[in-house]
Amino acid sequence: MLIGGINTLTLLDYPDKLACIIFIVGCNFRCGFCHNPQFVLPEEIQNFKPEHLIPEGKFFQFLETRKGLLDGVVISGGEPTLHSDLILFLKKIKNLGFLVKLDTNGTNPEVLRKIMENKCVDYFAMDIKASPQKYNKLIGTKINFTNIEKSKDLIISSEINHEFRTTVIPNFHDKSEIKKITQFCKGANKFTIQNFRNTKVLDPKYKKLPGFNPEELKEFKTIAKKFINNVETTN
Repeated sequence: MLIGGINTLTLLDYPDKLACIIFIVGCNFRCGFCHNPQFVLPEEIQNFKPEHLIPEGKFFQFLETRKGLLDGVVISGGEPTLHSDLILFLKKIKNLGFLVKLDTNGTNPEVLRKIMENKCVDYFAMDIKASPQKYNKLIGTKINFTNIEKSKDLIISSEINHEFRTTVIPNFHDKSEIKKITQFCKGANKFTIQNFRNTKVLDPKYKKLPGFNPEELKEFKTIAKKFINNVETTN
């Protein structure tokens, strides 16, 4: 597993749990607003020297020292499901007694199905970037949206705790877009509206965009709650 970075303690990324979060290198999206471009762009990834990656052995040594101190591990990226050794990696974490949360963009439903069959994830967080008609425009590449829908349906129909989340971008997301997205996610346990931040982005043009103000986020939340009971907003 190509581990590009680690945050040894997070109180925010795994709801109601103390966790660490690791960032897996490589992604099949090119979202201009991405705040982890060093784990996405091939030219950035090429700059990773072996000593800059975190060896699996070292990571598991770290986890051994956190038994009884951390509840779980968040696997983020990049897009973790691109890696063929993901399930084995998740099983190793579970075998140490930790809960596992997986962040995913939902493009690999068959991988998610196998993860569920192997019972090696306790919480899914899937990004829903936009309504179907606008998806490819926002992610900077072309995908088969059917896979997004399959992943969404798999997660909602499972008994595994989960949330869907959308980073809202000025000039792109509006009340109509939020309605379409949350209608698409109807039946989800939770939906999180994440305000855009321009502090670190993949595409410099996003640096010029501000985030939404609190009143606008409140309006988005009101719309989302018509379709999903548990809705949160984050700045």
